[in-house]
Amino acid sequence: MTSLQITLISVFAVCCVLVIYHHVGYPMLLKHFMKQGQSDSRASTSTLNKVRHYPSVTIVIPAYNEARWIADKLRNCAMLDYPRNKLSVQLHCDGCTDDTAKIARETIQEAICADTLFEVIEHSENRGKVQTINAAMNDASNELTVFTDVSALISMDALKIAAVHFENEKVGVVNGQYSLLEAATEGEDAYWQYQSKIKQAEASLATTIGSHGAFYIFRTHLFQPLDTNTINDDFILPMKIVEQGYLSDYDDKVIATELEPTPIKADFARRLRISAGNMQQVIILISLFSPRFKTIAFAFASGKGLRLFTPYLLIAAFISSFLLRDIWLFEIAMYGQVFLYCLAILTTSLGTHIAFKPVQLFNYLIIGHTANLIGGLKYLLTRHA
Repeated sequence: MTSLQITLISVFAVCCVLVIYHHVGYPMLLKHFMKQGQSDSRASTSTLNKVRHYPSVTIVIPAYNEARWIADKLRNCAMLDYPRNKLSVQLHCDGCTDDTAKIARETIQEAICADTLFEVIEHSENRGKVQTINAAMNDASNELTVFTDVSALISMDALKIAAVHFENEKVGVVNGQYSLLEAATEGEDAYWQYQSKIKQAEASLATTIGSHGAFYIFRTHLFQPLDTNTINDDFILPMKIVEQGYLSDYDDKVIATELEPTPIKADFARRLRISAGNMQQVIILISLFSPRFKTIAFAFASGKGLRLFTPYLLIAAFISSFLLRDIWLFEIAMYGQVFLYCLAILTTSLGTHIAFKPVQLFNYLIIGHTANLIGGLKYLLTRHA
């Protein structure tokens, strides 16, 4: 066996081990840590009435042309179970060209909204979500701030449950479970269920890695203004708080339900943007890989870090097996990869006609890694999503 073959075998083996570890080994480790009874600070219903202090909360809702969902969103905020004198809601209309602001003003006049302090703020120009967030935080004075998407409805007791977590002074951010009212495919639905379990387990091990724009709540004074070119604001903002030495907690009893399904045709473009943001956030938050962050660094590297590099590992594994195809074992490995990628292409072409859930999940993962490759390279070359 030549030195080149030994090198290629080593490359193939390392790539396969890392890919399997990211998708299987890491989740199994997290599950093991949870079974070992590591701290789980999720609030139970019985503890909700024992909160020593309900912090003041401002719900910030950035909106651009959200006429379809805005009325439901404001009614949802009005129905949240939280002391009225501690709650305010700000809707920031970012240069909307539809009736978002008009519908919002009509909705807050309804009886259901009468006891809640609403503020509708109209910006004449569309400046983008990041600048809207920065502007909203300039005048923030309440103890806690919630960021939430217009199309996501929040569970009624979410704020009270979050308040329990903030009794721990080390907690800087609290996240909830993200669920889809209507998933585009079974693969998408399975993926988000999987992600919810990962986030819960990461919170038990170290801290939740990132948040979801549908709902997260944080200590207002920990906010750091975002760069205007920030792509994944709902990841960088909370992880900047973690970087300051605080924890990002998770509670599956806090639920944000997405009302608006992502059209299959638009899904890949959305994932390209997120993938570009994945590359950006690893560069911005590179300090979190430092050993001084201990389990946080381990979770960040095993989760987000390896997810970013998985497409390159898959390419290296395929190339090395192709170059080693004269060895029967690697010939089988090469054709096995070809079969799986062809299956993914076929599933993408046929869409929901292939209803077998494992195949749909595999397809969703492969499309995600493809977006990771293209989006990440695009960001490195252009510094844009």
